[in-house]
Amino acid sequence: MKRLFGILLLVAAASGVAYGLLVTQTESSYRGFVEEGDAALARDDSNAAIEAFSVAISLKSDSMAAHLKRGEAYRRRGEYEAAMRDLRRAADLDPLAIHPRELLGDVHYKIGLTDGRSAPVSFAKAVERYAQSVALDDRSARLQYKLGLASYRAGLTMKAIRALREALNLEPRFAEAHYVLGICLREADQPEEAVRSLERAVALAPALLPVREELADLYEKLRRHEARLSHLEALAALQPSAARERALANGYSSAGNLDRAVGQLARAVQRYPDDRQTYVMLGRLWLQRATGGGRVEGAKALAALQSAAAGDSTSETMTLLGRARLLAGDTARAEQALQQATQRFPIAPAAFLYLAEASQRRGHTAAAQRALIDYAALVPSSSLDASLLARIAEAHLQAGNREAARRVVREALEKEPNNTAALTLKQRLG
Repeated sequence: MKRLFGILLLVAAASGVAYGLLVTQTESSYRGFVEEGDAALARDDSNAAIEAFSVAISLKSDSMAAHLKRGEAYRRRGEYEAAMRDLRRAADLDPLAIHPRELLGDVHYKIGLTDGRSAPVSFAKAVERYAQSVALDDRSARLQYKLGLASYRAGLTMKAIRALREALNLEPRFAEAHYVLGICLREADQPEEAVRSLERAVALAPALLPVREELADLYEKLRRHEARLSHLEALAALQPSAARERALANGYSSAGNLDRAVGQLARAVQRYPDDRQTYVMLGRLWLQRATGGGRVEGAKALAALQSAAAGDSTSETMTLLGRARLLAGDTARAEQALQQATQRFPIAPAAFLYLAEASQRRGHTAAAQRALIDYAALVPSSSLDASLLARIAEAHLQAGNREAARRVVREALEKEPNNTAALTLKQRLG
């Protein structure tokens, strides 16, 4: 009996040792696969990482770390539903873990950026997850910034401002937080505070181009031309391109310095000879300078616009070319260019107005009247002056549409009761 009891003790001891060895071996295998997955993530091999973490989870199903890491691998691969399953499981396994909640916020935010239809819901979910992270660690500037950014995207501007200000209290040199705060302050109709925040962002990160773009746009709205130009010049220097050169020229033009704008575009044409939009803008500015009858300016406008119109061209380009030919007295070719402008989409409404002028000069009265009627159909009557409305009413009358003519005459006289042409038409219409 004693011998049997001893044997049983030996068996139990051996079983305990075997179980201990099995647990140790399982734990060792688990750690090995986690390390293998970490190495795969480090070399950005998400496929290998997912395989390794999946084996680790099969060995230890209640591992928060393995679910978290596999969720991150799925996120990197763009498999957001799978990522959220793993990250939610990781969050459930450790109610005090910040990282799975932060990554869930990152996934929802990314979905909001890439899927316009689900954006409002996705950004709101991102806000919820980031708020949970902040509740666990309210001393993290990174988490406060993410909460602010997601709140802005979700349309919660004041909530975004509070979170971003808290991020900056924690990290005053956080350039991106100053940038997003500036956008939010502008949204909240606090332009001067927005300027201060955006300028602080530029001071901290001079090469952060979106900040300079936002400042240039804000200064344009505030009509602070010199401040706007400083950022447009910096953008053109930091990221040279034809578009940056055109934006700078537009800044000079808005500031009333047409000579400098023209000079800027002339240099841009030399640097980017294949960029047609630069020729279009240069031609438009020369036309603007030629409106007083300058022949030299008109000739330069024509040359630039002919270069722009080589090959395929837009309705806007052909409209400008038609105007330049009208200035040069070439009414036949002007009419031809303007007819082309009215046949290209999207149509520049002004094409019909200038076509009416060109056709009228050539004695094509019916064509001129049709062009005026088409122009009126595209442009709100509230933007037209009484004299032009009278011309449009005359065109309707000549086309046999007396009711339309009466309506347009009434609109003309509402704007200018003593307009001679409109009064004359009113009498003729009875």
